[in-house]
Amino acid sequence: MPDAVKDRVASPSSGRRRFLAGAVGLAAAPLVWLRGAAQAGAEPRLVEATLAPAPAKVRLVPEQYAATAVWAYNAAVPGPTLRVRQGDRLRVRLENGLDEGTTVHWHGIRLPNAMDGVPDLTQPLVAPGQSFQYEFVVPDAGTYWYHPHQRSYEQIGRGLSGALIVEEREPIRVDRDVLWVLGDWRLERDASIRGGFGNFMDLSHNGRVGNTVTINGHVPESFPVRAGERIRLRLVNAASARIFGLRFQGHEPRIVALDGQPVEPHAPEGGVFVLAPAQRADLVIDMVGDPGSRHEVHDGFYRNLEYRLIEIAYAAEPPLRARPLDAPIRLPTNPLAEPDLARAERHDLVLTGGMMGNMRGLPRGMAWAVNGTANSCGSGKVIDPLFILRRGRSCVLRLVNETQWHHPMHLHGHAFRVISRDARPTRYREWLDTVLLAPRETAEIAFVADNPGDWLLHCHVLEHQASGMTVCLRVA
Repeated sequence: MPDAVKDRVASPSSGRRRFLAGAVGLAAAPLVWLRGAAQAGAEPRLVEATLAPAPAKVRLVPEQYAATAVWAYNAAVPGPTLRVRQGDRLRVRLENGLDEGTTVHWHGIRLPNAMDGVPDLTQPLVAPGQSFQYEFVVPDAGTYWYHPHQRSYEQIGRGLSGALIVEEREPIRVDRDVLWVLGDWRLERDASIRGGFGNFMDLSHNGRVGNTVTINGHVPESFPVRAGERIRLRLVNAASARIFGLRFQGHEPRIVALDGQPVEPHAPEGGVFVLAPAQRADLVIDMVGDPGSRHEVHDGFYRNLEYRLIEIAYAAEPPLRARPLDAPIRLPTNPLAEPDLARAERHDLVLTGGMMGNMRGLPRGMAWAVNGTANSCGSGKVIDPLFILRRGRSCVLRLVNETQWHHPMHLHGHAFRVISRDARPTRYREWLDTVLLAPRETAEIAFVADNPGDWLLHCHVLEHQASGMTVCLRVA
């Protein structure tokens, strides 16, 4: 691991060390303004893009270290940010420049099953040198992302991911709309990516937590702001396993959306915002610091491993305004069907396995199970549905984590409402597509099964997904 990157490592003393020598500017992720053509009548606007995953070299760490060999969409890490409007029809051509098969999963988008990007379930693998065209209407505004669903623990771990921003028809008023794609890397001292993807230690424990954290593909020094401005900060956790627990020193961010879906604006509990792998959040932050001041953003999720993620650096110029912007921050709702809890069908999903758990009887290489079943996506084996949901019927799933580890559970093709945790009703009843379960925690989620097809439900600690914590639900 490069010495200059040690302040990015979750180590007990890292928060006390001097931040990286040689600032790396916090560049925005590459932005693709998609080609669009207005359609006649009520047809949605068609927008187009191309994603070309292939080997590339990028500079993740300061310039005194070598560039890092990665796998990247369009030679950039993260891949190009696709920005469209709610209701657009998105057409993306995948051109595979890797030496292995791949797909693209559009995480959080409620789309037709054939466009979901899951090999052996919704489409064949896209072989090296081959292409595939994805096309779907984006029904919900919000912050989403895309990534491979084949050997995800390595393909994402080597750099393949990017953001998809769907703009509201009536956005809230802010001075800047900013995206942070959070990445996590396991690097050697020469800044190369360490091998050993998919080893059983990672599979059966906490996943592949790295030693270097990036924002938009760089180890950053500071985030420049101006006193008095209001920022909408979109966060995407593109790490394969790292959970972030962010504290914004001297600031009071308000959460306005989770996993793309609007929520009642509120402050994070205890001032710490937790973001699990695959989750997204939109925060509104009023920059209330003094001109010229600096404020740290800490990640302290893991005990005794707190470190400084970045500094908020105020320009010396006078404040943009004397007091915070007086404008509403509640986002318009998306067209989601409200589940009927009284008439819902109910199912229990019990998560077991992992180190310090019961792995007896699992197939070789598997470490986890859901209701006693262990599956792995992309292995060439068809995953049979665990159960069938009637189309249009409300459903409540009780997720029971009987393991000693955290599991961010992601449901494809739907958004769900979190209605309780450990039998206590949730305060904000947020809509999510990925819910984080703490060890020994139980959560109830509810949704209307209105999107037909076979859909995965799996842990988004990608090593857990690959080693058993994956099931299929059929909506028919």
